[in-house]
Amino acid sequence: MDCHCDTFVFDLDGTLLDTLPDLVALTNRALRDAGFPERTEQEILSYVGNGVRALMYQAVPEGTDSAQAEAAMDRWCELYPEYGTTLTKPYDGMVEVLASLKEQGKKLAVLSNKFDGGVQELMPVFFPDVFDAAHGESASIPRKPDPTGLLFTLKQIDADPETTAYVGDSGGDMKTAHNAGVFAIGVSWGYRSEGELREMGADAIVHHPAELLDFA
Repeated sequence: MDCHCDTFVFDLDGTLLDTLPDLVALTNRALRDAGFPERTEQEILSYVGNGVRALMYQAVPEGTDSAQAEAAMDRWCELYPEYGTTLTKPYDGMVEVLASLKEQGKKLAVLSNKFDGGVQELMPVFFPDVFDAAHGESASIPRKPDPTGLLFTLKQIDADPETTAYVGDSGGDMKTAHNAGVFAIGVSWGYRSEGELREMGADAIVHHPAELLDFA
């Protein structure tokens, strides 16, 4: 499949930003503070993608009651301002590609399963004045693959699903794109395998941010 798009909506963690080092440090600090053992980077990687609650409920030891898991999650949120961006950085070439797309007049947005407060903190730090809209999980934006957030974002920036690409690193992102009727581009540099992206119906897979320009 091919697509020449006038709108690009991006996932955040694992797509635009390599946030895993901070997620590992933050999650393990929250676990320690809650009296739980730490997890390896690979374990934490396997937990990311579905929001903070899903992350912490998997990170705490099996059999932990919900009250303790909630307390660990609350501690994670308390610590986020301290750990949120210390080790985080954009993937190589991403800033330049976004600038090129913007120069071409493309509409750009972000839709993440990260809690909305975290998304809003990251945008001005790493991508000032780049995106037309940015949303994370909130009371009005349910977690992907529910298409509500993506459809809301497209309406907000006056974009047509038929000429939109959603760019992400997980099978859930590919499903989100299809649920909203947009072109699904998987990125191979993120936190999920290329096999998962293909299995979940990626319309295209790119291996470097510069390849996104082929769809503009």
